[in-house]
Amino acid sequence: MALLCSASARPPLAAGARGRRPARGTARVIGGGGGGAEARASLVLALATQALAASQRRAAGLAAEAVKYAFPPRRFEPRTLEEALMSVPDLETVPFRVLKREAEYEIREVESYYVAETTMPGRSGFDFSGSSQSFNVLASYLFGKNTTSEQMEMTTPVFTRKGEPDGERMDMTTPVITKKSANENKWKMSFVMPSKYGPDLPLPKDPSVTIKEVPAKIVAVAAFSGLVTDDDISQRESRLRETLQKDSQFRVKDDSVVEIAQYNPPFTLPFTRRNEIALEVKRLDANF
Repeated sequence: MALLCSASARPPLAAGARGRRPARGTARVIGGGGGGAEARASLVLALATQALAASQRRAAGLAAEAVKYAFPPRRFEPRTLEEALMSVPDLETVPFRVLKREAEYEIREVESYYVAETTMPGRSGFDFSGSSQSFNVLASYLFGKNTTSEQMEMTTPVFTRKGEPDGERMDMTTPVITKKSANENKWKMSFVMPSKYGPDLPLPKDPSVTIKEVPAKIVAVAAFSGLVTDDDISQRESRLRETLQKDSQFRVKDDSVVEIAQYNPPFTLPFTRRNEIALEVKRLDANF
């Protein structure tokens, strides 16, 4: 009987309190939810700000790259109206100095540089399929398909050239060169490498790509616009060789092979493109 009385002595719950949590606990839940919402909002705002800044940097970078092609500085002194209409992207190129200027050509002394080279498929140096395939192989190396995954800067021009005899080191200029081997009847395309790497270039992962140093040389160069074709190059080479026979200071070297430089991207209008045909020459007058 005493036990029953003791049990019934528990104080009754306050009216309306049955089935509810303590007020202090309820306040903690509400307060915690509000803080989490504010934190999430701050995080979203920070991410949006970061994304906007990154987009602005990318847009500025793209605009700067576009300016290099759309509004390039004038690098060459035009001799004709055709040359005055030519444009050259504001990219690194092979350094040279002009030794002599004539009505149809100029003589340049070119410094040494490094190239990445690949053999082109087929027997033509300027067919679209072969050129595109070789260009993509070299571009892949330039933009990261190498042993260090280094992404290097593009340079200009692109060179296409006929090959030199076996055993001779290849002479080239800035970024892409195509050359035709006299013995193999194959053209080769080369990209000129950015000068800041010097001989410390990353090795290509593609075995069809080789790295070579081009020694300093003297070349006779004639500029022209438009699209490049094999027939056009053959005619221009013959014309340049014939014209150089009249030069009293320079002669075409016996083992010289034609080299074509193309400075512009494919979307450039033909009449504003700058192309050059070059032949290596030697001095006749040592005192010049």
